Amino acid sequence: MTDFAAIDFETANGQRSSVCSVGLVIVRNGQITESIYRLIRPTPNYYAWFCTSVHGMRYHDTIGAADFPEVWAEIAPKITGLPLVAHNSPFDEGCLRAVHRAYGMDYPEYPFHCTYRASRMRFGKSLPNHQLHTVAQHCGYDLKNHHHALADAEACAWIARAII
Repeated sequence: MTDFAAIDFETANGQRSSVCSVGLVIVRNGQITESIYRLIRPTPNYYAWFCTSVHGMRYHDTIGAADFPEVWAEIAPKITGLPLVAHNSPFDEGCLRAVHRAYGMDYPEYPFHCTYRASRMRFGKSLPNHQLHTVAQHCGYDLKNHHHALADAEACAWIARAII
């Protein structure tokens, strides 16, 4: 696969609709052509301690951010016709579906591929686990700033180019 968009969401709380940031890396002809990072005012708009402990974002970080429909209006045209790739894609696809539903937006059935599943099939027990940072390192990518949506999307794109 040489054309795709790697995507990663961070959430503010336990609700999948509570996306508070998105990272997107567009790959065309096997090369990264564009990277996008946006903060998003989550819905519902509160931060759970367990999410903040993972990514470090708090209410004040996104209070002035755009709502999801505004952010997605910028992103959607850029990914038209591209499959989406995520590490543990059921989470990110679930977020995308939930936030579309929360805002009453039509969901266009984006095709998703999962680098977590691809890693398990490709590397099996040769890796100690198939977490994003482990697989990225194995594929030659040094993931810094793990749980920042753009950093995670970049790592996912690197993995996808290597094994999908």
